Amino acid sequence: MDELRTRKYERWFRAADVDGDSAITRQDVVTMSERYVQARGIAPDSPQARQMYETMHGFWESVIAPADADKDNRVTLAEVTQAFAATFTDRAHYPEELAPVADRFFDLADGDGDGAISRTEFTHIFGSTGRAADDECAEVFNALDLDVSGSLSRAEYHKAVSEFFYGDDPGSPANHIFGRLT
Repeated sequence: MDELRTRKYERWFRAADVDGDSAITRQDVVTMSERYVQARGIAPDSPQARQMYETMHGFWESVIAPADADKDNRVTLAEVTQAFAATFTDRAHYPEELAPVADRFFDLADGDGDGAISRTEFTHIFGSTGRAADDECAEVFNALDLDVSGSLSRAEYHKAVSEFFYGDDPGSPANHIFGRLT
């Protein structure tokens, strides 16, 4: 696997390792869910919050837990990198491998339900969960807003997620969707 994808997966891992203990656990996913709910300003016991919790539980079950090679309920960076490198090899598989999860995240980030993610919605969600500063989120958002409409359409969002996980273009703004690469 190339160095760029390794760096991207490491950045994704740092965002998902909410407590910073060098492993992603079910508790990290619960905490991430709580942060999403708080960032959206919705009641923790609302239908929207329950949808978030269900989405994140599904994310744990379908994306993160399968990477746990040693079955210790802690997914390390090495395990994530190995699993992602093995899974995300052919962009043609995006519709079944990542699109359903990306659709759920899009719907949850689209706080006002208008079918697009505004800069504010993007900053709230990706800043709170990706641990990125507001100015960094705004910069990434502007680069991902390909049609310069002031919002990310579902198509723009899918293009960015696909490029992040499958792409190898070092100049792609999608490389920074979870925060700037170091």
